[in-house]
Amino acid sequence: MTEQTLTGRVAIITGAARGIGLAAVHRLCASGASVVAFDRPEADFSTALSAGRVASLAGDVVNAADWQRAIDLALTLGERVDILFNNAGISGAIANALDYPEEEFDRIMAVNVKGVFLGLKYVGHHMLTNRSGVIVNTSSVSSFGGSGNIFGYTASKHAVNGMTKSAAIALAPHGVRVLAICPSPTATEMMFQLERRLSPDNPEAARPQLAQGIPMARYGTPEEVAEALAFLVSDAAAFMTGALVPVDGGTLAK
Repeated sequence: MTEQTLTGRVAIITGAARGIGLAAVHRLCASGASVVAFDRPEADFSTALSAGRVASLAGDVVNAADWQRAIDLALTLGERVDILFNNAGISGAIANALDYPEEEFDRIMAVNVKGVFLGLKYVGHHMLTNRSGVIVNTSSVSSFGGSGNIFGYTASKHAVNGMTKSAAIALAPHGVRVLAICPSPTATEMMFQLERRLSPDNPEAARPQLAQGIPMARYGTPEEVAEALAFLVSDAAAFMTGALVPVDGGTLAK
């Protein structure tokens, strides 16, 4: 049986200061990895830094220079970047296609699409040179269909899936794997913000409505997503690339 140890490997994780990204920092460190925790300048990195061998980087995923800074910082932790978890994302406005604000569409596409693209481009080039590495992009169950009033978010995650598959084909001959992890609603600040928008006076009242499409009848947890990530970036998943992996409580089984 192939072990899932990540001892000696170096990871870059975006959106690393909270939610799924923070859980991923702790989970990969627990498996022996060293991690660059990459998040916005206003982020609180204290919990991420407590995970183990972690270096923080305050920057912007839509800025190419910050991606180079992330790679340079990762190389102070090890000989190469072995793992990229392209996780940073925002939910955007609640509106349908006809009512979606143009400036909000541009904002969500910048973070959720361009941010992922730049990670693929810059870290992908580094991994191609080393002929090894794994990139996992955070997508969503929303990427498999339409989602009514979260038009911008849904569009951005469909784009993530397309980039994942295209990059997987391009990089497979060079020893680099590319996958996407597709959570259903997960108990993170992104979902809690959505609850507050839908039901400002009683945010928790929106939870049953948001969870009703999940056969397991609850949100996922960041730790459950991080467990799936730990498998995908390990040698146990060495023959997996181009896959869109649901962590969704059965949502896509319907």
